Amino acid sequence: MGLGMISSRMMLVVSIIISAALSRLLPHLPNVTPITAVALFSGAYLADRRFAFFVPLAALFVSDVILGFYGPGEMASVYLSFAVVVALGLRVGEKRSALRIASAAITASLLFFVITNFAVWAFGTLYPKSGAGLIECYVAALPFFRHTLAGDLSYTLLLFGGFALLEQNLPGLRERQAALP
Repeated sequence: MGLGMISSRMMLVVSIIISAALSRLLPHLPNVTPITAVALFSGAYLADRRFAFFVPLAALFVSDVILGFYGPGEMASVYLSFAVVVALGLRVGEKRSALRIASAAITASLLFFVITNFAVWAFGTLYPKSGAGLIECYVAALPFFRHTLAGDLSYTLLLFGGFALLEQNLPGLRERQAALP
């Protein structure tokens, strides 16, 4: 797709994704960031699947460059979890509804929690490498999960709801429906 072929809708979607992802750099409550909502939104709204994965992961990488890197195993688990969330967003994009979007946001929060805390246990040194150590790791992470869930739901509402309002008020942003033969 050449630069001249990029629609104003796509430019706005990409701008929203990058702005939201970079807002991770602003002061915020622990685990209350827009990254999960950005990954869902990207999957749901970017038609090119490769681009849907690239944009949020690149924005996450840029913010990690600024904020600092961390353990490679834990970092890989974060990127993996957001790639899975983009894939979840692809499914949401097939038929968007408030229930599907909210369910996807909750599922995404749970996936992030399970994947990244497993990595903390597997690659870190805080917990014994046993079933009891894994359970201890998940239990210790529970207080952070409520912030994650609240942030993910709030940012998902903001991104999906805000864009729906823009589409409603700016007809040029609406998706073009293919004409029936």
